[in-house]
Amino acid sequence: MTTAVRGVLGVVASAAGGVESLRTGLVEPALARGWRVAVTLTPTAGAWLRRIGEVERLAEVTGLPVRDAPRFPDEARPHPQADCYVVAPASANTVAKLAAGIADNQALTQVCEALGMPGVPVVVFPRVNSAHTRHPAWERHLAALRAADARLIHGPQVWPLHEPRADPPGRELPWAAVLDAAEPPAN
Repeated sequence: MTTAVRGVLGVVASAAGGVESLRTGLVEPALARGWRVAVTLTPTAGAWLRRIGEVERLAEVTGLPVRDAPRFPDEARPHPQADCYVVAPASANTVAKLAAGIADNQALTQVCEALGMPGVPVVVFPRVNSAHTRHPAWERHLAALRAADARLIHGPQVWPLHEPRADPPGRELPWAAVLDAAEPPAN
């Protein structure tokens, strides 16, 4: 039985704990739900995942190259236009840059642009700890993303926060909640 293609899910990941499970936790389940998946990584996430062989595995399972660097103007676009973006995991740095509109790498450029495009949902899972959320700018970052209609996946019911370096070992990211938020609303 073939699953109908829902559209293109642009998956953007940054270098935060749990990114090593991006393929098994988010990409493969999205493919099983019928999404075509195009993965873009921040430069550091690209280096992390390349080191453990995940960049190649992601490219193999999606059938598309994994991006972590800009293309030259004369090069063809390697990914189709995304119908929805998922930014997960989003480090505190990525959340702050998205909120401020700072597009200083390929991953952030795509999502900053998407936040300004009507009809293109953007789901953001901030993979942060308690200290990040106590920073005076944190609530402003979230307010800016909400103002752009980003779907934020956070809160104690989804991701209970811990102090720095006190996360329980092996804690899985809330991949299912992230993917559920990318689903189009029921008619």
